Amino acid sequence: MIDTPTEDSGLSTELNERLASLVGSAPVVLFMKGDRGAPQCGFSAQVVQILDRVLPDYRTQDVLQDEEIRNGIKEFSDWPTIPQLYVGGEFQGGCDIVREMYANGELHQALGQERPETDGVVLNISDAAVTLLEEAKVQYDGGEVHLGVDARFHHSLAFGPMSHESVVIEANGIKVLMDPDSAARANGLSIDVRTGPEGSGLMIDNPNAPQDPAGTKSESAAGGPEHDVVDGIPQMTVAVLDQLRKAGAPHRLVDVRTEGERETASIEGAEWLHQNQEALEASGKDELIVFQCHHGGRSQRVAQHFAALGFTDVYNLAGGIDSWATEIDSNIKRY
Repeated sequence: MIDTPTEDSGLSTELNERLASLVGSAPVVLFMKGDRGAPQCGFSAQVVQILDRVLPDYRTQDVLQDEEIRNGIKEFSDWPTIPQLYVGGEFQGGCDIVREMYANGELHQALGQERPETDGVVLNISDAAVTLLEEAKVQYDGGEVHLGVDARFHHSLAFGPMSHESVVIEANGIKVLMDPDSAARANGLSIDVRTGPEGSGLMIDNPNAPQDPAGTKSESAAGGPEHDVVDGIPQMTVAVLDQLRKAGAPHRLVDVRTEGERETASIEGAEWLHQNQEALEASGKDELIVFQCHHGGRSQRVAQHFAALGFTDVYNLAGGIDSWATEIDSNIKRY
């Protein structure tokens, strides 16, 4: 049943009906700042990350695009903050509650899913991959290796602190941290090294991933050569982007980060997705577009969104602005 406000909520009948329609428009609806591909606040990003672990599809409603919805949904749910998650028309909670629900299994139950089993998960990491991972850990101040496999079998590698919800798997002397859903999808996954004309990059092969129409398993890479492909999206190195810019080659660099991050550090000439998304989606689908975020995870999802819209020449900037600051422009602040 769809939650509705009380008669004295102060919402107009028209707005009440509009909000009820949005809440009931999909089995799972997240009211957030930004959208699934480009969250515009840290709390929204956390809930998107959790939902991506569990669900291949759900609806997001960007409250920044409509002040009436942004204020009205708070009164509709009697909850003062954004994001807000609805499942089956019923309000579940905000960021902290969704995190707690995920940790104790209540979110899986609300979504009609079994909590994943993580016993007996085995990973295979080659000696060459261990060397690259150890080098990367030093670059990221000794952070732990985090492996993600979301509900669409998009893979990600990152470095950061231990999380209370992490499953820890040791393979070839390396500890790999995963959320429970990723761990359940990663059993038998291999991490190796691919070498190309511009260097070496990590390659992920997951035997659990769905087969493509040609009958081959999906393959992912993390960093490395210009034409490494991660879940269908080519990865452009910062060195190649630098060459494009110096040559004056036609391209668009699109920053998908939050406004606060852009104020902290930005690459000169980068467009801000949040201000230009509608115009960008209406532009020529054969334009060369490079999407950029902090380390490459969020921009990867945005690139996948645009590829699904029919854009034929989209890239993800491998390593994001952090790699740009490290390898190209040391004047840019790292954060």
